[in-house]
Amino acid sequence: MTGEHDCREHVPDESRRILPLFTPFLNLARLASLLLGLCLLSACGISTDAEQARVCRSVLPALNPGAAITVERIQAGPAPRSLRVEYLAQFPDRPILQRFAICQFVAEGLSAKKAELEGLATEEGPLSGASLYLLKRYYLDTPEGSAGDPGSPLGANVIEIPEGAAYWLQQILVSLPRTAIYALLSVAFALVFGLSGRINLAFGELAAVGSAATIAGASVVLGFGASSPVLGLAAGLAAALFAGAIHSAVGGYFTIGRVVSASPQPSLIATVGFSLFLMEYLRLVQSPVTVWLPPIWSQAWPLVRAGEFIVSLTPITVITAGIGLVAALALLWLVQATRFGRSWRAYADDPKAAALMGVDGPRLLVQTLALAGAMAGLSGMLIVAQYGGLGFAGGFQYGLKALIAAIIGGIGSIPGAMLGGFAVGLFETLWSAYLPIEARDMALYVALVVFLVFRPGGLLGFRDPTPRPV
Repeated sequence: MTGEHDCREHVPDESRRILPLFTPFLNLARLASLLLGLCLLSACGISTDAEQARVCRSVLPALNPGAAITVERIQAGPAPRSLRVEYLAQFPDRPILQRFAICQFVAEGLSAKKAELEGLATEEGPLSGASLYLLKRYYLDTPEGSAGDPGSPLGANVIEIPEGAAYWLQQILVSLPRTAIYALLSVAFALVFGLSGRINLAFGELAAVGSAATIAGASVVLGFGASSPVLGLAAGLAAALFAGAIHSAVGGYFTIGRVVSASPQPSLIATVGFSLFLMEYLRLVQSPVTVWLPPIWSQAWPLVRAGEFIVSLTPITVITAGIGLVAALALLWLVQATRFGRSWRAYADDPKAAALMGVDGPRLLVQTLALAGAMAGLSGMLIVAQYGGLGFAGGFQYGLKALIAAIIGGIGSIPGAMLGGFAVGLFETLWSAYLPIEARDMALYVALVVFLVFRPGGLLGFRDPTPRPV
């Protein structure tokens, strides 16, 4: 006997049957966790928080009444949870003064109190407790104080480009997270439809489940006294993947796996009921009030400029777009180079022939549902990381647009779903940039109808003029 055979003899039969169910999900979780770790390690070099920097800049006009403020540099302060702002104060009847302010905050990271000022010092010394209270109560908490931010440095060291190119580039950079979210959700549709020929309309709600799980995971970390964004997002990622996979596998098993019919309509109606169940379930579990995480890693990085217009990119945008990209590449690798992928492709091409070759169809369906749910949960985690939160009914629009992306790319084609997500994200971005934004969604639905008339099989789907019967 070989060593491999000896080891397998000690594995119980039940474990051999159960463990392969979770192999695709575990592989995706490892790759996504690795990606998040790399992205978060790169983000650890960010020394300033954008929200804290805004508060610290907002106090400068109150410290220099009547002066024009020009911020030169913002950096970490000498104490924990502090920032040092160096600036110029130009009074009408005096020479320009070079000054600084050191702001001390109550908390940092994911804490809701991270923007609460608890100490302030200048070159003349620290402010007294009474002066700080009056500054916060009668200036920072007023509309005048909120609008008193003089802004960050202009980034004079970046290159100059034409104004039209700068505006176009900024719109493309802003759309990166939304494109990644659409791509992940449309891939979830493609995974399930490509295998079973059924559409699961609950993936938008599964993204909302992933968002709620992300906030719950981050809240657990905060409950233990740690406010680190690294730990919070890592816990949120694990919770989103697990919650999305479990809810999708269980719900999909009863709405797709157990609804056996030649027509897909009963299963489609069942998934509509599942989506409504998840929506109400989230409303009861997390309450109708959306829970928001404070913004993290939102300090703008200047890239190029056109006059006074600075094209910038935030670290969280890079992280969310990078997670979406690598998760999509990992899924392509999973489908092309693993046993699960070979089984999925064989069953998608010919279920009966694949069954004769030993592919377990029901088990493969559960694996696929779990993997698709994990992708939906991951998209929900990206929504929280980028935008702060998602309401219990907020996943519907994401799911509907992701379904449009999957259809445009070629329903059932995983690369096509990714391409469709990119196309929908780019369409929304360009429409919002140059045309009335209130007509954007209507234009997207009209574009879908036109696309189905001339290319019903999608970009990378079926080559025939009409798709296969569904």
